[in-house]
Amino acid sequence: MTTATVSLRDVRMVYGSGPRRVLALDGVTVDFAPASFTAVIGPSGSGKSTLLHCAAGLDRATAGRITIAGIDVGGLDEAGLTRLRRDRIGFVFQEYNLVSSLTAEQNVALPARLAGRRPNPPDVAAALAAVGLAERAGHRPSELSGGEQQRVAIARALFGRPAVVFADEPTGALDSRASRQVLRLLRALVDEHGQTVVMVTHDPAAATVADEVLVLTDGRLLDRLSGLDAESLVARMGAWERTC
Repeated sequence: MTTATVSLRDVRMVYGSGPRRVLALDGVTVDFAPASFTAVIGPSGSGKSTLLHCAAGLDRATAGRITIAGIDVGGLDEAGLTRLRRDRIGFVFQEYNLVSSLTAEQNVALPARLAGRRPNPPDVAAALAAVGLAERAGHRPSELSGGEQQRVAIARALFGRPAVVFADEPTGALDSRASRQVLRLLRALVDEHGQTVVMVTHDPAAATVADEVLVLTDGRLLDRLSGLDAESLVARMGAWERTC
């Protein structure tokens, strides 16, 4: 049996207490396999981003067990979590989170520098080449389109050779053409480089690029789907909303 890159077991996340208590995740159990592309969808407030943040070690779950590359996230102190996120996890967010005063190549190398490591220039160049931006290495974010900025963010996420890349609405701020480019790139990372990708999205068309679609509602895993086109997925989502 192939060991999961990321594994969640009966994960619960509670915010607040008393009348303000919110159960954001309600006993979620799921595995993300090596070299797989998983999309997580659901209505607003369903727990999509909470699932990603807990799985990535950005937030500590209230209960349950989470492992990344065989490491028990719950057993780590803050320093250990920082090392895990730095060394084993890549992040791509809707807002590209690039430093405006740095060039593309400097943004890619920044996490390594913050960790006290000297990045190898050929490795930085290779990361940008992998996302089709070798010729834009010296450009600052203001000189790049939104799609190009997101591709720099992906290159940065991949630079440390992470076990998993978590993407939170990576196409949410992009036009349709740039969205397709970013999705093709994420798909290629899985197919050509064996990367594990977990993507939260509200867009059914984006979700169908993945191998599997997880559907969350009210913090629970409602369904796991594969092989649907966007139209069929929208129809299924409409049926869930009518019965939930």
